[in-house]
Amino acid sequence: MGDGSKKKAHVEKIKKAFKNRNWNEIKSADSWVIFKVMSEFVEGFEKLAKIGPCVSIFGSARTQPDHKYYQMAEEIAAKLVRHGYGVITGGGPGIMEAGNKGARSENGKSVGLNIDLPFEQNNNIYIDPEKLINFDYFFVRKVMFVRYSQGFIVMPGGFGTLDEMFEALTLIQTNKIEKFPIVLVGKDYWGGLVDWLQEVLVKEKNINAEDMKLFHLVETESEAVAVIDDFYDQYKLSPNF
Repeated sequence: MGDGSKKKAHVEKIKKAFKNRNWNEIKSADSWVIFKVMSEFVEGFEKLAKIGPCVSIFGSARTQPDHKYYQMAEEIAAKLVRHGYGVITGGGPGIMEAGNKGARSENGKSVGLNIDLPFEQNNNIYIDPEKLINFDYFFVRKVMFVRYSQGFIVMPGGFGTLDEMFEALTLIQTNKIEKFPIVLVGKDYWGGLVDWLQEVLVKEKNINAEDMKLFHLVETESEAVAVIDDFYDQYKLSPNF
């Protein structure tokens, strides 16, 4: 097959994939999605409306229990409970499991916002049964994290962790939500990213120098919890929206 024939076949394939649907097909598909999204929002609001002040802990689902970051997340969660907070995680294994485990160890509120994924993600056993919520849509789940968290603890993680962190930073930077503390734990892990933000984004004037104060980089469990405590020594606890 020549290049011209290949290009024509490719164009036809695209046209077929995006062929016009009739109005009934569009209404049926869109209505189902709308109601599914609404149901996830309703369940989230109902289950989380009365949980009280909580801090979300983010990090990799792949971190094993013998890893130092797993153990740090577990201790941070326990300390948060001892300081009067509940703990919210993404509900899965790894750092998320550590956060729920630490909260459970101190008889604190242990919330899991689980996402249905084809790999990696099954809810862990340390979530309070009535505080486990399963989501199909990442964007609905992210609203729940931001709406019901009084702070973010960001442990080492991958794309999902970065997504949650930068979502919150963007919303705070643009004044779409009230400011709350965002804490990055692990200078060896996050230091390169922080340097890049300072040396590239600030230098290119794509963010302001003041935006670097929207988060804190710490090394220890005690420092992480102290950032949360110090913030609420200055500002009252209140909903983010």
